[in-house]
Amino acid sequence: HMKFARTPDDRFTNLPDWPYEPHYTEVSAGDGTSNTLRVAHHEGGPKDAKTTVLLMHGEPSWSFLYRKMMAIHIAAGHRVIAPDLIGFGRSDKPLQTTDYTYERHVAWMNEWLNKNDFTGMTFVGQDWGGLIGLRLVTANVNRFDRIVVANTGLPLATREPSDAFRAWQKFSQEVPVFDVGMMMSGGSKTELAPEVIAAYNAPFPDESYKSAARIFPTLYPDGVDHPSNIANTKAWEVLHAWNKPLLTAFTDGDPITQGGHKTFQLEVPGAKGQAHTLISGGGHFLQEDKGEEFAAVVNAFIAANPV
Repeated sequence: HMKFARTPDDRFTNLPDWPYEPHYTEVSAGDGTSNTLRVAHHEGGPKDAKTTVLLMHGEPSWSFLYRKMMAIHIAAGHRVIAPDLIGFGRSDKPLQTTDYTYERHVAWMNEWLNKNDFTGMTFVGQDWGGLIGLRLVTANVNRFDRIVVANTGLPLATREPSDAFRAWQKFSQEVPVFDVGMMMSGGSKTELAPEVIAAYNAPFPDESYKSAARIFPTLYPDGVDHPSNIANTKAWEVLHAWNKPLLTAFTDGDPITQGGHKTFQLEVPGAKGQAHTLISGGGHFLQEDKGEEFAAVVNAFIAANPV
């Protein structure tokens, strides 16, 4: 029986540039009971917009990461949906690190996506938002018109991640206090304002709320027999046949995902002839460092590839 924490609402009052109210969806806990967990998402723009931009965050952030971009997508007439992964933001937070697996994260968000019946989507994913989100896209091909990948990947047993990722993985498990605000600062080239750091810390009143954040780096799938590597191999088969538009918008300053854009450009048919960009001067969290530029790139990609 999965026990979870729910961050008090008052932790989320008066956040900078964040006028969005949470919308909640119940999904199966996945613990073999009828228990449910609450997934939060934030949205803006017209519900009947032709394009819905799905913005997916990773570790250890939440939808707030996309605040600079959301306003720009909405201004372009798009609908924007930004979910918080289970364990993050305003979504419920199972308390045991063993409650989390890569496949459970995929299952939770897949049920969320289908319950909300979102369609006409342009996917935008960074960090674990890509590792999880690309699984949603490949399992729900008809819901998605376009893919944007930024400082992310879709792992396979045959591809070893960067040394920087392995170092982060080790650090994350050994550090006594998991300082989320500090980690967000460390992954950004720009100086984050104190109120922005506070907003990244908001979901976590104390260490007991941080099981998801703490364990996430270890969920990276290693070994050919890892269930997620088996599932990702099937997902790559879908990507190898993906003829709809795919854009890479990585930064030149992220040691964790450096060079990962090449795989998508070489292996996904829909990447051919697109205006791929390597955004200069951004760190791992390009939404912080180059959010306006990244949003403009996404809007231009949508405009250049009408459905």
